[in-house]
Amino acid sequence: MMNAEMMKQGASMMSHPVAKGAMVAATGYAATRALVGQGLLRNPLLLLAGGIAGGIAIGYLLHKHEKEVVLALSRAIGMGKDFVMQQRENLDDLVAEAKDTEAQAAAAPAAEPSPDAQA
Repeated sequence: MMNAEMMKQGASMMSHPVAKGAMVAATGYAATRALVGQGLLRNPLLLLAGGIAGGIAIGYLLHKHEKEVVLALSRAIGMGKDFVMQQRENLDDLVAEAKDTEAQAAAAPAAEPSPDAQA
């Protein structure tokens, strides 16, 4: 039998995020098994109705949080543009450095006097 101390331990264990995740997973698994076992998910009309209901729910949530969605998307697009510009600058720097190195390598042998000229 459970006494008060065991009840306190059980309550504190359920406040742990891993325990909550396990409980949600077990509940979802049990619900899925119940639906599949009865053949409800094999019925095409019920699948269609579920898809329509899901689409309506997503549409409602997008409409309700439209400003936040637009703000998040514009922020992500801006971050993408900044990233592309930064990469373009890095590439330009690398190309300029390679050209300078190539020019120095080409100019170095011409600047050195030949050993035959000193004799």
